[in-house]
Amino acid sequence: MKKTFSTKEKILQFMTILWPILITQISLSAMVMLDTVMSGNAGARDLAGVAIGSSLWVPISTGITGILLAVTPIIAQSVGAGRRDHVPFTVIQGSYLAIAISIIVLICGAIALKPVLNTMHLESPVRDIARRYLVGLSFGITPLFIYTIFRCFIDALGQTRVSMFITLLSLPINILLNYVLIFGKLGFPRLGGVGAGYATAITYWCVFFIALYVLHRVEPFSCYNFFKKWLGISFSAWRTQLKLGIPIGFSIFFETSVFSGVTLLMSQYNTVTIAAHQAALNFASFLYMVPLSISMALTITIGFEVGAQRYSDAKQYSLLGLGIAVGMAVCCGIGLLLFGDQVAGLYTKDQTVFKLTQQFLVYALFFQLSDAIATPVQGILRGYKDVNVSFIVALASYWVIGLPLGHILSLYTPLAAFGYWVGLIVGLAIGATSLLIRMVIVQRNAAMGGKKIGLCK
Repeated sequence: MKKTFSTKEKILQFMTILWPILITQISLSAMVMLDTVMSGNAGARDLAGVAIGSSLWVPISTGITGILLAVTPIIAQSVGAGRRDHVPFTVIQGSYLAIAISIIVLICGAIALKPVLNTMHLESPVRDIARRYLVGLSFGITPLFIYTIFRCFIDALGQTRVSMFITLLSLPINILLNYVLIFGKLGFPRLGGVGAGYATAITYWCVFFIALYVLHRVEPFSCYNFFKKWLGISFSAWRTQLKLGIPIGFSIFFETSVFSGVTLLMSQYNTVTIAAHQAALNFASFLYMVPLSISMALTITIGFEVGAQRYSDAKQYSLLGLGIAVGMAVCCGIGLLLFGDQVAGLYTKDQTVFKLTQQFLVYALFFQLSDAIATPVQGILRGYKDVNVSFIVALASYWVIGLPLGHILSLYTPLAAFGYWVGLIVGLAIGATSLLIRMVIVQRNAAMGGKKIGLCK
């Protein structure tokens, strides 16, 4: 990251940071997408089982990742303010925190997984696949969370291409492992959808070790000397990270869990409806990587400028990011309209599931525009370390408005299962509008030098 003096320089720097993040996020999302696609080709029950398992895991995973993402603005502002000596301490403490959180998740999962699945109206084979898929995946939770901290550090320095290369190296590993474990190739047993969980866990370990090597051997990361001095646990540092990270994590959790909540509520419908809904939602989540990547790039660039107290530059990056996000959303929407049949065909060979997936994909179009505003604005606010309002907005727009409205529409209108999607679209639009208002307030306060909410002094 460096100081920029013109709009052209800002565009160049922003795109240099953005495109590797986009490829990284698409690749990470592709792992989940491949689990679903390849499991769907193993059978409708495998698709439904992995769909249920993913619906339980994704909100937990993304919520906790959100907590750990607090490391990004902390490091970005430290670098922008010239306090590079504080960076290694932040990364090490973040890694300790990641290990502690992973242990808590594993314990809670061991206690709660079976009772949660038993409360759902699922066919016995689907329930069993979902449980075993999550058990397999659980072996990779700890390295995944630690890698998240490493990646936050790498990205906060503006070296997003490094994260991209690490992820791209891991993608073929995941594809190969899915192939041999799901379909029983190369002498391995045929595990169906369950194999996708073990394949993903092994891939997470590979990503962790690759990142560990990079931090230890590759410049400019090795100059921070993470491994030359032992640092004990600092609960005050954990408290600082959690104070910023918990609102971020819960904001993301409320957003992702509401979609999982819809999937769980859809257990009242048949396996075909669950499979079609999950296929469409899986692809919508794949498209979501575009605004999410822009959001992450905005957190890095704005955090750097705010750390240096260049608030006018931070505002320029905000407008730039939002413009790119809206433009990309329009392109993705047009692409989905033109190639909806091909997308549905990726997930299933069952004609009934295929036709229903096509219908669900139509509603995915409307997610794109609201996501193109709400998600980048969240990244902007994180750059200012303003996270509490995003947390409240996410709770209200999704769980107070979106899900209840969707449930009412599903019960009392001909929309049936599609009613949930309509409710969520309304909630997302309300959330986007509210976050825009908050962004204007925060930027105005910063520009006036008044109450700088969450800014480094």
